[in-house]
Amino acid sequence: MKTQADILCIGSVLWDVIGRTAIHMQVGADVPGRITRLPGGVAMNIAMTLRRFGLTPALLTSIGRDPEGDELVADAIRRGMVTDTIYRSEDLPTDVYMAIEGGNGLIAAIADAHSLEAAGAKILAPLSDGMLGTAEAPWRGCVALDGNLTVELLQTIASSPLFAAADLRVAPASPGKAERLLALLGHPSATLYVNREEAGLICHTQFETAPAAAAALIAKGAARVLVTDGGKPTSVATADRIITQTPASVLVTRITGAGDTFMAAHIAAELGGADAEDALSQALAAAAAYVSGETPI
Repeated sequence: MKTQADILCIGSVLWDVIGRTAIHMQVGADVPGRITRLPGGVAMNIAMTLRRFGLTPALLTSIGRDPEGDELVADAIRRGMVTDTIYRSEDLPTDVYMAIEGGNGLIAAIADAHSLEAAGAKILAPLSDGMLGTAEAPWRGCVALDGNLTVELLQTIASSPLFAAADLRVAPASPGKAERLLALLGHPSATLYVNREEAGLICHTQFETAPAAAAALIAKGAARVLVTDGGKPTSVATADRIITQTPASVLVTRITGAGDTFMAAHIAAELGGADAEDALSQALAAAAAYVSGETPI
């Protein structure tokens, strides 16, 4: 297995427990369906997609030294990820995410990422102890960063010399954590990946379209943004231009992880040399294949 990382994935690596049914659900519904338990979390979802594109990600996260954590790390190793960079806590349990998805979309979800938040800056140790870099010789590659980190840690990352040379790619873990990205909004090398709702929360308003949301985030100080909107047009924007494309229409069979798949596919396309138009097209195609169930997990 390759041990040299092509990209760092910093954030949540946990177990996803997902209940899915094709039936439209309301509050209090009790319906038949399927329940799965799979490796998940923003950092892990991105890493799994990057592996499908032939890249080797290193995971910087907190995983407990419990049976669930041992199983999760073993799975990451089997998938070809670098795991020596993981902070293994003796007293913090492995995090977990639970969601219910119906035929009418995501019904409810609970993210128990308390261990990641409690570990704090300990997960960044490989960037300063020489394993991946130091303050004098920082990591110069791509970093996929998720919003499950605390505001304090995101603020530290925004001003840290450890990330001064990095190509930062940032996504919120959920709409409820979108405002955490304000800490990185003005970072000169950060690309924000958000959906239309998350863009509205960051800007404290509502947007009708992804292009409008993207333009507002650029005006607010973002260097570059990608704004998705489900099956509606998606936009990538810089101060110079906005590119908008419409995803292919597909039958949606799963939702959790779609945004992470889009982000990872876009990163992989750009690292592979694709221009802005092609990278967006490839990312939308990968996300469509994922939500339709065409892509294996």
